[in-house]
Amino acid sequence: MTAKQSGPLLSQLFEALAEARERTLELVEDLNDIQLMGPRLSIINPLRWEIGHVAWFQEYWALRHLHGEPPILPRGDSLYDSARVAHDTRWNLPLLSREETLEYMKKVLDRVIEKNLQEGSIQQSVDGYDGAYFLQLALFHEYMHSEALTYTRQTLSYKPPRLNVKSLLDSSEPDPRSEPEKQNREASLADADIPGGTFWLGIAAGPYFVFDNEQRAHPVKVAPFSISKTAVTNAQFAEFVAEGGYQRREMWSEAGWRWRRNASAEHPVYWKPLSGGRWLRRNFDKMVELEVRHPVIHVNWYEAEAYCRWAGRRLPSEAEWEMAASCEPYADGQSISSNKRPYPWGDEPPTPQRANLDWRAMGCIAVDALASGDSAFGCRQMIGNVWEWTADDFLPFPGFKAGPYKEYSEPWFGDHKVLRGGCWTTRSRLIRNAYRNFYKPDRRDVWAGFRTCAL
Repeated sequence: MTAKQSGPLLSQLFEALAEARERTLELVEDLNDIQLMGPRLSIINPLRWEIGHVAWFQEYWALRHLHGEPPILPRGDSLYDSARVAHDTRWNLPLLSREETLEYMKKVLDRVIEKNLQEGSIQQSVDGYDGAYFLQLALFHEYMHSEALTYTRQTLSYKPPRLNVKSLLDSSEPDPRSEPEKQNREASLADADIPGGTFWLGIAAGPYFVFDNEQRAHPVKVAPFSISKTAVTNAQFAEFVAEGGYQRREMWSEAGWRWRRNASAEHPVYWKPLSGGRWLRRNFDKMVELEVRHPVIHVNWYEAEAYCRWAGRRLPSEAEWEMAASCEPYADGQSISSNKRPYPWGDEPPTPQRANLDWRAMGCIAVDALASGDSAFGCRQMIGNVWEWTADDFLPFPGFKAGPYKEYSEPWFGDHKVLRGGCWTTRSRLIRNAYRNFYKPDRRDVWAGFRTCAL
């Protein structure tokens, strides 16, 4: 990369880092001190700890690791290093006060911009990675935590966040929530037939920041398959519930049934039954009528697996999901071309007309909205709206080599499942077809749903 190229990239990264920090602060600024700590739960962090951790991570990689800077906060490692600080202890630590935390966050960001601007860190290399890598690592890490802050607010029944986001309702862009009325819903729910073939799963180093678990791109032979063009809707999942899906042992795997009994699960976690087969759904601090055309959300992998068994379907493999999102068919329709799209619609980054991302709709939209975001095979919303469970365990690709942040992937191989595609809170700068998310199969607090394949 030349010096001429590095200037604009640095400027863009600094703007993105500042915007990400603004969003992080917006997500907690209306919460009181009690809410910022919250109850001790295994699925969330105390929010005051979490925002301090975001700043510490940025300081560690973009200042200390990249430039050899001394710690801004001498005891920061003992407070905010998630690899060293056990989860259950985070409520008991002598954390910085709210005001001190905000001051620390500002000091870190200001110093990161000042130092990297002085040093021209795009050209600087540490362990074979240039400065842009570590700035983007800090940026994407903050993006992930801003999504976690949002689902934590949902978990704890806090009010929806008040964000300075140009919403779909107050913009001149068409509101995708009105689009389904104009579309053939039966056609949108049909399957896409994917011809199969040899597919390169994963991503090679290139113009995008690449996480270690996305590498190395490697050939996978995929048999022809059919995948639903849209995610499973609330209405479809409600049929499974109405037909006793949660009580029918034959619909569940052994591990899934054990989870269901231990959790006393009778329906999705935030649903509440009404008379006449109707449902309410808790959306942050309010109950709303279940949106029948929206994707089912906050269901875990076991629930998705049980639904598939009831419906006579299955979850897509990770390779099938990425193939349906990325590949293009040859004119004969019997094979795939060698071209692999970074996004379902092509090479251009996400826009509001193509994907529900960045909190712009402040929730999910109907599964048959945003036709301009379709993949080459007509699969809709494979980016945005709701994360999608796949059938596969989260495992390393052949030739895996841990990146500088060694705790990012390797500790979680084997007991997590892979999700793809992002959701309505995911940042558009972060997500693409090859991005791999991962959670344990019992997690139903995250913004996760699924689509299905024919048997």
